[in-house]
Amino acid sequence: MASGTIRYWAAAKSAAGLAEERYDAATLADALADARERHTGRPEFARVLLRCSYLVDGTPVGTRTHEIVRLSEGGTVEVLPPFAGGAR
Repeated sequence: MASGTIRYWAAAKSAAGLAEERYDAATLADALADARERHTGRPEFARVLLRCSYLVDGTPVGTRTHEIVRLSEGGTVEVLPPFAGGAR
């Protein structure tokens, strides 16, 4: 098990009601399950997580299953919802 920081951006930050929080988990799946449990009073939070992309220590998770993505001690998980806009 590792401890680190989950950072929420844009809609994820709004749905969580905070910008960051700690994780104590071995995998990304465990950290996200714990986060969902902590935010059960904010139903939009779980819905937003389904649409998000994730970076773990700066590396995109991509299509890897969250159960195999190991977290590091002192690491960072970035929770990135889809962003609107871009080049036209």
